[in-house]
Amino acid sequence: MEQYSMNLTLKVWRQKNANEQGRFETYQVKNISSEMSFLEMIDVLNEEMIREGHDPIAFDHDCREGICGMCSMYIDGRPHGPWQQNTVCQLHMRAYKDGDTIVIEPWRANAFPVIKDLMVDRSSFDRIIQAGGYISVNTGSPVDANAIPVNKDLADASFAAAACIGCGACVAACKNSSAMLFLSAKVTHLSLLPQGHPERRSRALNMVAQMDKEGFGACTNTGACEAVCPKGISIENIARLNREYLVAGLVTDK
Repeated sequence: MEQYSMNLTLKVWRQKNANEQGRFETYQVKNISSEMSFLEMIDVLNEEMIREGHDPIAFDHDCREGICGMCSMYIDGRPHGPWQQNTVCQLHMRAYKDGDTIVIEPWRANAFPVIKDLMVDRSSFDRIIQAGGYISVNTGSPVDANAIPVNKDLADASFAAAACIGCGACVAACKNSSAMLFLSAKVTHLSLLPQGHPERRSRALNMVAQMDKEGFGACTNTGACEAVCPKGISIENIARLNREYLVAGLVTDK
């Protein structure tokens, strides 16, 4: 693919902290390579701003390999930008053309308060995991991989759900700011495996309760969450979570 350069206009959300009122500011970036990642493009802008004595744009990043889920931002109104099943760090500037205007802003959800600029506090996800997204029972010493038979369909479904990176795109895309896709993925990948069965009822009840406590909205099955998920997590997991939660409410652990 031929490499080319472009000049772009960026409209970036700037906000000092959660208590300050934010605003869009306009920046010009020049000679941006089509083979840069989107975050590298912001790096170039930030380096120029620092040289000129301005406060650089704050944004989250870590692995830059589509694994950590930290590069959470709206780009032109879509979480993670225009490419399907893609994080911002995997988005390359060849998705744009010379002269384009790009609007960049943080997630918009009460449960994800803005820390600064494009950074939001997603610790509410951590607290949901702490409420039950783990296996605490004593499963004994490690055994051979084939010692515990697991149905292949269930193993595949569990593995697919475990691909969730907790980026929050599902919340950002949902008109209700629901975290059901994230939560259902975390409940599913444990409940389908034998090691997760002993705590499956308390897990569903406790994690849903924590999700509600954090202030996330209700799911109304619009499917926007699945459409923007960078890992393609299926909304079938939400139906599975609903079943887990219903059964857990009817049958108490002894």
